[in-house]
Amino acid sequence: MSIDYAARRARLAPALGLSADEILLVAAGHQQPKPELSDALLPFIAHQEYYYLTGHAEARGGILAYDAAKNEWTSFVSEVTEMERVWDGAEQLPGEFLGRFDAWLAVRRGRRIAMLGAPIAGVAADEALTARVRDALRHARRPKEPGEIALMKRCALATAEGYAAVQPFLRAGVSERRMQIELEAGFFRGGADKTGYDTIVGVGKQAAVFHGSPSTQRVAREGDFILIDAGGERERYVIDVTRTYVAGGKPSAFQRDLYAAVKNAHARACARCVPGAEWKDIHFGAAIDMIGSLVDMGVMRGNASSLVEQEAHMLFYPHGVGHMLGLGVRDGSGLEPGRVKDPRPCLKSLRMDLILRPGYIVTIEPGLYFIPALLNDPARRAKYRDCLNWSLAEQHLGLGGVRIEDNMLVTAGAPENLTAMVPQAF
Repeated sequence: MSIDYAARRARLAPALGLSADEILLVAAGHQQPKPELSDALLPFIAHQEYYYLTGHAEARGGILAYDAAKNEWTSFVSEVTEMERVWDGAEQLPGEFLGRFDAWLAVRRGRRIAMLGAPIAGVAADEALTARVRDALRHARRPKEPGEIALMKRCALATAEGYAAVQPFLRAGVSERRMQIELEAGFFRGGADKTGYDTIVGVGKQAAVFHGSPSTQRVAREGDFILIDAGGERERYVIDVTRTYVAGGKPSAFQRDLYAAVKNAHARACARCVPGAEWKDIHFGAAIDMIGSLVDMGVMRGNASSLVEQEAHMLFYPHGVGHMLGLGVRDGSGLEPGRVKDPRPCLKSLRMDLILRPGYIVTIEPGLYFIPALLNDPARRAKYRDCLNWSLAEQHLGLGGVRIEDNMLVTAGAPENLTAMVPQAF
């Protein structure tokens, strides 16, 4: 990725709001040993905040320091040893050696410290200042730069290749694990470095388990829903896509109607991703659209808006409409500056409360599910006894669910769907 990190730091420094008597430290973190009796180490991942400001993925122990009084950034990096050069092929990163950091900090003794990234042993940070600077950095980096957008588009192409590769395996007799293997192999052939997160594949009733791990024991049956939530990663930037298919490609009438309910809500929510849009409005709009479809299908009873106001939609749609995306899943999600978390129970899982702006990349992922833990709960049955056709809902408790997820780039005009090329079911 072609990013001028020095220019990025210069652009972001004023947005952090540091005064002349304050300094900022951003640490990469240290590599950790595996929890076993060996000298093996876990893969090193530099802290997201450090990586964003430096681009140094392999800077074990690295510290980026900013002196607000001088408007000066200094990067401290480990000195590569001969053993690291021989065994790991490590190369020396640019910057001051870490041995000089203590002297740098001693000269600035008594100044308040904001500490982002990983903790630094022996250094005490000002908690309130750290929280304020972290919020400022998060908000400043929400709009993606052109280089970031280009990288995510390449990652989307790799992800689409994976979903194309799995299509012949979306049939009866194929296990979730086999689908995962074919999907991820396609990501790598398409240019992904790795998967952006743990791949989710669920067949049948498992399609209603949000974070289910693929299993060799669960095998698709003819007509089962197959839900796949997966995406590739390139240079730490990820794509996050969900598709729901039917094993054998022949849905029942009820499956077709349920899929259409989600697909229509998804399309409307994607179109709402324009500058100035309130994320909560997009979320509730998708809920009303889907609950209206469930009313038309005879599953729910009443007015869609009223049902959502009563939070009855949580029986079938218990998560948020999406989140921000970029340098990791949910990158930059959270609250608009000055806002506090909305306490309503139905928004507990909504990952952000923001006004959309050009450059934001968000996921849109409405879904409807038949989840036994929710629909069999006596308290919910009593509270919503008049809102549902319970006998009809019970007939579909083993159905699983439908989720459709795409990644939308907010522009000055119409939103751009970065993952539109990923195959849909129908």
